[in-house]
Amino acid sequence: MIDPFGRHISYLRVSVTDRCDFRCVYCMAEDMTFLPKAELLTLEEMDRLCSAFVQKGVRKLRLTGGEPLVRKNLMWLIQRLSRHLDSGALDELTLTTNGSQLGKYAKELAACGVKRVNVSIDTLDPDKFTAITRWGKLGPVLDGIKAANAAGIKVKINTVALKGVNDDEAFDLIDWCGREGHDLTFIEVMPMGDIGGEQRLDQYLPISLLRAKLKTRYTLEDIDYRTGGPARYARITETGQRVGFITPLTHNFCESCNRVRLTCTGMLYMCLGQDDSADLRAPLRASADDALLMDAIDEAIARKPKGHDFIIDRRHKGPAVQRHMSVTGG
Repeated sequence: MIDPFGRHISYLRVSVTDRCDFRCVYCMAEDMTFLPKAELLTLEEMDRLCSAFVQKGVRKLRLTGGEPLVRKNLMWLIQRLSRHLDSGALDELTLTTNGSQLGKYAKELAACGVKRVNVSIDTLDPDKFTAITRWGKLGPVLDGIKAANAAGIKVKINTVALKGVNDDEAFDLIDWCGREGHDLTFIEVMPMGDIGGEQRLDQYLPISLLRAKLKTRYTLEDIDYRTGGPARYARITETGQRVGFITPLTHNFCESCNRVRLTCTGMLYMCLGQDDSADLRAPLRASADDALLMDAIDEAIARKPKGHDFIIDRRHKGPAVQRHMSVTGG
């Protein structure tokens, strides 16, 4: 699959549910209204859709949410999709998780060929962790990470940089990840969805400022390392670990975008920061044959835009797109 700007689309992110057992202040309002379960694709339909994309050339498949591991019987889908790893059609099957259920599923994930996962941790302070996630507890997440490591799964930590909330913990997070052997990626807050009383302008911390702060203590060597996602990486000489920076606002990553996102209702978003989408559920259900589905995928890829329009400033306080991150799948 090649988009209008010559970019090869080889990475599919699939939101298997919009539901989550946390309510992170930069992602959701506390009183969320989730999709009726009847509107969601079945796991069998998700398998068929993902397999169609693999047939079209997707080499990396990431399951997201919401929190993917709260989707009932998700391990059935992961077991089904692992056949593409066995055949060599897929290079990587992975997921992004808040870690709350990781201890329960780590061994099964490893048995299905999952080699690494991303875990979202924005603070190492238990009280602050609960304040940021509203409903979450840090202890079970750390236990889940240990279970993943014990099962042979590599863990990368994702941290959303929040001004006045966790910007004083950057050194602690770097040092902890260095001791535990985790790579770490810092992410700018993204203007997606109504988050209630929280104001993203107040939350927004440019990664350029965070990186400048890190350089007062550490030596950062830019490296040509890629995981298939948008992060740009440096190596920290003092710890030997990699630290990534995802900067959708200060320095977007659109020129090298190789990914599209599928929602749990079968909507394909060609860009995280644009509202244009393609309904794949209709052609999926219209025929047992995949011809209509393949045509719909081709038509959607032909509409992939050059880049997103994320802006956060005094004149753009509201969300750039109305859907929440949990709907699109991060």
